[in-house]
Amino acid sequence: MYGGYETFVSELALRLVARGHEVTIYCHRSLFIVRPSTFEDIMLVYIPGIESKTLDQVTHSFLSTLHVIFTSNEIVFYVNSVNGPFGFITKLFKKRTVINVDGLEWLRPKWKGLGAKYSYIASMLATKYFDVIVADSERMAEIYKTEFKVRSVVIAYGANLSGSYKPALIQKYDLIPEEYYLVVGRLVPDNNVSLIVQEFLSSETQKKLVIVGDVPSKDRYAQSIKQMRNPRIIFTGYVTDASLLSELYTNAYAYIHGHGYGGTNPTLLMALASGCCILALDNVFNREVLDEDEYGLYFNKDPQNLSRLIDFIDHHPAAREVYRAKSQNRIVEKYTWEKITDQYEELFESLVEKQ
Repeated sequence: MYGGYETFVSELALRLVARGHEVTIYCHRSLFIVRPSTFEDIMLVYIPGIESKTLDQVTHSFLSTLHVIFTSNEIVFYVNSVNGPFGFITKLFKKRTVINVDGLEWLRPKWKGLGAKYSYIASMLATKYFDVIVADSERMAEIYKTEFKVRSVVIAYGANLSGSYKPALIQKYDLIPEEYYLVVGRLVPDNNVSLIVQEFLSSETQKKLVIVGDVPSKDRYAQSIKQMRNPRIIFTGYVTDASLLSELYTNAYAYIHGHGYGGTNPTLLMALASGCCILALDNVFNREVLDEDEYGLYFNKDPQNLSRLIDFIDHHPAAREVYRAKSQNRIVEKYTWEKITDQYEELFESLVEKQ
């Protein structure tokens, strides 16, 4: 299954290259057995990192930064605020830089103690060293303005409209169209998958719950979720087949979104783009994407709250159809990749002109 970063980078890079720009992507060397130097005219550089849960991303970014400062690239673009400290190096070598800070890294439950402190300091340093801070939602921009006294450029993620073309693919998991609810995301506390499973099992629905996603390393939280064995719960693990993932979205009875600490979440956009009825955790980020009550229904973490919502949508298919019928309109009006690319292209070109 492509994560949000991979999807974002590939969608943006391919469009920028098609518009005549030269693009280089820095790749995690350990993730590739075959390492071509280019893909669709995008230049690829493979950089190692210390392979551990806490050090892999940081060391890879550090070594990538050391590499890029000696190239002729005019703009260096980072994703995720944990890369904040490396802006000092690029600034020292007079490289124009942009960072998409992504979510509230320091508040994510997966980071505790030193991890949370590092994430907060890194986010703060990003606001000091980078030329432009990009927030992927208005609410995220407001938080950075309040917390770090910095203005951000708001550019969201995007999605491609999707439909069902090969519904037979979901038979791989013995699924029947519209007879299951869907969750897509990593099995981390941030995404509240444990809560969703518990609430689903306490609901009256006879449909199944399909959970797409995993974690790359052994993890106690992920293991605790997988141990909630029940004939109605299906764990697919990572899904790397884009067509299969699309069919899982488009044939779901409803999509349940428990993400709590990001801005514009890619899986939520994919659910909209696939015409899903959406049940989302009630927070400012999800309400922004779903335009308050226009494109989704909400649940909180109170006991039985989500289970009652599942029962409601289970017993009121007409209400479900109202949301399904209009969900793709939200993508068209705000979240197409062409619109997102337009905004990034304008931002990058304005920085080049300032050099």
